[in-house]
Amino acid sequence: MKEACCKRILVTGGAGFLGSHLCEFLLAQGHDVLCVDNFYTGSKHNIAHLRNHPQFELLLHDVTFPLYVEVDEIYNLACPASPIHYQHDPVQTTKTSVHGAINMLGLAKRVKARILQASTSEVYGDPLQHPQTEEYWGHVNPIGLRSCYDEGKRCAETLFMDYRRQHDLRVKIARIFNTYGPRMHPNDGRVVSNFIIQALAGEPITIYGDGLQTRSFCYVDDLIDGFDRLMKSPDDVTGPINLGNPVECTMLELAQTIIAICESRSPIMCKPRPSDDPERRRPDITLAGSLLGWQPKTALEEGLTRTVEYFRQPRFAAYTSPSASTPFIGNVLHAAPPEARSLADLSGRTGSK
Repeated sequence: MKEACCKRILVTGGAGFLGSHLCEFLLAQGHDVLCVDNFYTGSKHNIAHLRNHPQFELLLHDVTFPLYVEVDEIYNLACPASPIHYQHDPVQTTKTSVHGAINMLGLAKRVKARILQASTSEVYGDPLQHPQTEEYWGHVNPIGLRSCYDEGKRCAETLFMDYRRQHDLRVKIARIFNTYGPRMHPNDGRVVSNFIIQALAGEPITIYGDGLQTRSFCYVDDLIDGFDRLMKSPDDVTGPINLGNPVECTMLELAQTIIAICESRSPIMCKPRPSDDPERRRPDITLAGSLLGWQPKTALEEGLTRTVEYFRQPRFAAYTSPSASTPFIGNVLHAAPPEARSLADLSGRTGSK
């Protein structure tokens, strides 16, 4: 095993939105990073600036199959995280959460590594408790369109805690609330990227329902800091621990803020709400504050400004906002013209999960 100052750390889903930021953060700390991804939703663009780093290694692999490597720590982030992506192949989404957790826990047990599971606020479903504390068991539809993700993540948490109890494995569980920032997938259907793409293109901003449903948005740098603090916490701090921004925002307020930042004239258009869409979502982060000394620092307008600048890159100009009828072409969701598909192919989204 390596000294604490320089560990070999595995990040599954390392070419994704969160994974790429985590890889970058760990490299900056001086660690060797093994990035594992199959590019189902991740992108080589996200890690292009890391490829020549002497302590960075990329491995093409699907976590639903066992992995045999030697590492000191594991961050298990592999799983499609947006409804459009995870609903495209719901059986595989469940397998990624459940089989992926089993395989990574088995690896952690073999090499005696500490392991962190990227869980989600979706384990609370459409919550009857507000804000949501870690003690709340949730209000989840087990057979709905979102169940492949919600129940897959809930089962992964079960596996992590059972490995802790049965094998004394050093586990950590982070329940991630809505996170945004540079490197979000432009066509993943998540509200921040959706609104920004629409506003920059001058398209109508699509709000589902009356726009009064709320979310709490955490900037990606703050979340990665939370991951780091949780991984470094004492072994008896297992979680689950909520990581998110407790400042609540309606969809209408978010749309208006993004329109202002983009200096856009996009109108706001309302559509029917999808099934099982939560009415309110806000974390209680008391536990993260008391056990980790963590709280988000980035104000929403500041984080959105950085995210908008990222999406102003010319390579995003061909993207349009996704919809329920968006086709899944070449393992990437597109509602864009053919020339955008070739751009997506160049980004390295190959393989299947």
